[in-house]
Amino acid sequence: MRTGSERSSEDLDTRRKKALFRSWHRGTREMDLVFGRFADAEIATLSDEDMDHYEALMLAPDPEIFKWVSGEKAVPGNYDTPVFRRIKEFYTRFDVENLSLAEKGA
Repeated sequence: MRTGSERSSEDLDTRRKKALFRSWHRGTREMDLVFGRFADAEIATLSDEDMDHYEALMLAPDPEIFKWVSGEKAVPGNYDTPVFRRIKEFYTRFDVENLSLAEKGA
């Protein structure tokens, strides 16, 4: 299982470089993996508006975000943005793919 960024930030603008770094340095390992994996895959494709939402989301407390992403708690309206839904879908898809690999004995 990946536990750190494998994406180079070389081709990113300064804003996205900072967001990529912050995505992998959240303070809790669970959120490093949620935000970090998403950022590795998607940071270059986020629009400026998506980046606004992404940066705002990263200011929320990790335990709350994890509850929202895992579905344990409802997402407050101000955080229920298209980029949050992309993160949640990405997290869910990644989790299911890893489960499938684990079930196969990989």
